[in-house]
Parts: sequence; structure tokens; C-alpha cells
Amino acid sequence: MPMKQGLVSSIALKRTISGGTAHRLPADLRVALRASPPALAAWESLTPLARNEWICWVMSVTTAETRASHVTRAIDELLEGKRRPCCWLGCTHRKDKPPSASQQHILSRRKKQ
Repeated sequence: MPMKQGLVSSIALKRTISGGTAHRLPADLRVALRASPPALAAWESLTPLARNEWICWVMSVTTAETRASHVTRAIDELLEGKRRPCCWLGCTHRKDKPPSASQQHILSRRKKQ
């Protein structure tokens, strides 16, 4: 859904960018959002839980190359209108609810490695 140019411009001028519920906005994602006012406007339209999932998804990888890819993909998908990262189990760091059965399975596999 296209946003009015004035709204995009006013959001781009905002000094702080909203973070998530369990995670603060990392610098690399902040820089990418600032570089794309339409993506930043889409970001600010998300709920704190949705922003949290994007942040956790970006932070969940182990290599710098994959992380850079996740940042780029997050911007692209925000511009496409996506509200959450696709094909990802969700943030396991939230304290307001227990991990789902799927998350518990993945976490138990990680502990064994």
C-alpha cells in the first residue's frame, strides 16, 4: 500500500527509529532503514512485536555475509509490504510468552550441537 510522500518524508526526518519488544535496533539495520525512507515508513507502521521479529531474524545468523543479506532482504521485503520475516519460527528471546513447540524443538537441537 503506497504511502503519501509527505508522510514518508516526515518519518525519514525522525531522529529515533522504533525498536522491538525484546531487541534494540542494531546499527546496520538502522543505517539501511535511514537510507530508504519508504522502507522506514513501512517499518514504523509495524507493531513492536513485528519489528522485534525482523530484528531477531537479522541478528540470528552467524556470519557477517549472511547478516548483510538479511538486512538487504528485510529492506526489500518491507518495500514489498511484508510485515514479518517469512519462513522463520519467531523470536525465542521474548519473555512475555513461552517458546512454542516448534521453537522448543529447534532450541533443543541447538543445545545438543
